[in-house]
Amino acid sequence: MTTDDRTSKSGVARRAAGSFRPYTFQVIGIILLILVTAGLGVVNPYLTRNVFDDALFPQGIDGQPDIQLLWVLAGIMAAVTVVSGALGILQTWATNIVGQRVMRDLRDRLYTHLQGLSLGFFTGARTGEIQSRIANDVGGIQNVVTNTMSSVLSNIVIFVSTLIAMTLISWQLTVVCVATIPFFFLLSLIVGKKRRKVTSEAQESAAEVTAITHETLSISGIMLAKLFGRQNQEIERFHNENERMATLAIRRQMTGQSFFTLMQIFFSLAPVVIYVLAGYMLTGSFSVGITAGTIVAFTTLQFRLFWPISTLIETSVELQSSLALFERIFGYLDITPDIEDRPNARRVSPGDVRGHVEFDSVRLSYNPDHGDQTAENGARRWALNDINFDIAPGQLAAFVGPSGAGKSTISYLIPRLYDPTSGAIRIDGTDVRDIRQESLAGIVGYVTQESYLFHDTLKNNLLYAMPDATMEEIEIAAKAAFIHDRIMELPDGYDTVVGERGYRLSGGERQRLSIARVILHDPRILILDEATSALDTTSERHVQAALEPLMRDRTTIAIAHRLSTIMSADVIYVVDEGRIVEYGTHAQLLETCGLYASLYQEQFDGGRVESRCEDGIVMVDGNILTHDDILTAPAAD
Repeated sequence: MTTDDRTSKSGVARRAAGSFRPYTFQVIGIILLILVTAGLGVVNPYLTRNVFDDALFPQGIDGQPDIQLLWVLAGIMAAVTVVSGALGILQTWATNIVGQRVMRDLRDRLYTHLQGLSLGFFTGARTGEIQSRIANDVGGIQNVVTNTMSSVLSNIVIFVSTLIAMTLISWQLTVVCVATIPFFFLLSLIVGKKRRKVTSEAQESAAEVTAITHETLSISGIMLAKLFGRQNQEIERFHNENERMATLAIRRQMTGQSFFTLMQIFFSLAPVVIYVLAGYMLTGSFSVGITAGTIVAFTTLQFRLFWPISTLIETSVELQSSLALFERIFGYLDITPDIEDRPNARRVSPGDVRGHVEFDSVRLSYNPDHGDQTAENGARRWALNDINFDIAPGQLAAFVGPSGAGKSTISYLIPRLYDPTSGAIRIDGTDVRDIRQESLAGIVGYVTQESYLFHDTLKNNLLYAMPDATMEEIEIAAKAAFIHDRIMELPDGYDTVVGERGYRLSGGERQRLSIARVILHDPRILILDEATSALDTTSERHVQAALEPLMRDRTTIAIAHRLSTIMSADVIYVVDEGRIVEYGTHAQLLETCGLYASLYQEQFDGGRVESRCEDGIVMVDGNILTHDDILTAPAAD
């Protein structure tokens, strides 16, 4: 199926119907129930004719009723009604089970698919919009998948069986009944098209309301609004979008309402037409077969015919509206994951990994289609350009440079949060794309500047790294991260709920808890992305102490703005504008008087450091410093 076919109206409908394929046998069972129920539905109108013509008035209006036959016919009609009702309940139960499972499958597919998308998708999407697709859009099709599909089939069967029964009773009256039906179906297509457009706009507005709510009612959003005094503006923004959503919902409900009213009026007046027409037939030459019982039976069947027609027309409008929701759901499902396991990707045990990390001519463009174009200043539009380095197992390698230089982006490539546009990243000589992502997650541990904690207990937040860890293992990890004693001071200890994003803990405590989580994870390669830059001096010391056992015997990649945290690194790579411009030890980089020396000059001794690169010397307050002096120079907090 081509892209055009997949996004066309018929293509979306076929894909929606395909959601029922796993439940083929259940659907067949429902169809059989519908056929039986529809067949029973025409029995009573036929029996009604017998009740009038054979039981109540066997010899005309003056004849004596046949009470015995009347009881038989009444008993059969009662039994048919009870059996039809029971089968209707069974049919409703079966259709709801299938419908809810289809919705469950769609939610699962959507969530699973989103989990497989790269970080790039989420940096460009709003969380509220994603939540709306899973909750509002899938929820919006509930009526379609639980009731409408079976309703369509049921009403078609009822319509056909009733039409046959009416034709057998009087084909002349039947022709009159069905003559106007095509006109109403044509109008339903026009109304449905309008409803589909309004539904799409309404869902977009609902997604916007969800996004605004998520952004402004989170802890971070509330704090920001209060700190900047923006509550009234946020209330106004929510009010405007909420008003738009309500207006669209009204339009959605009212679109075609006059059409449905006209249709109901016509169907209600139809029996009157039959009575008049039957009167003329009885007084004319077409009175053959027309009796009182025939007229009663026919008008009963007429109602049974118009009721499914009315339902089918309204359903067709609803189905067209629901296609807009299916389009939004399939729109996400059709996003191709740009990071997937290769067919021959293999599992790797963390115990078999030494931790040798190599970047070979790596380039990355966030927009590969424009990677070869040049910007106005002539620079390549690469987030990373020709990155090469080799980190030996157990080494501490640091990456420093100005903000936006590409330091964090380099670290994102190792656990495959992104894939390079060209070049290769290898671990122990194996391209990371040849390692299964689940194995890669077990090899690489990541500590970020802002640690994310779930609104759950401390214990469960730690178990996220190792679900089968024992309490003893949890406590060992917490002690290694210097957070155990603080946890035991809390009223509920490890069962303390940390609150949304861990806001009940201080920044240093959250960071140490995340370090304990990584210790429990026990990776061979550790990435520290500005792990202490947001902390005060005391918290930084605690976190640095927690990091020491974590870094021991592991390959560690540290990204830092504070040079005091990485001066003892085995190798320091200086990144600027997506390139590695220099590398070496701390002393070697100071000696070159390049970008690193400039960064060092800005951070240390409160500006007292003066670098004379043209002479190859470094001076403080006019005094020449040796490299030993530089290494022991105090940092300006």
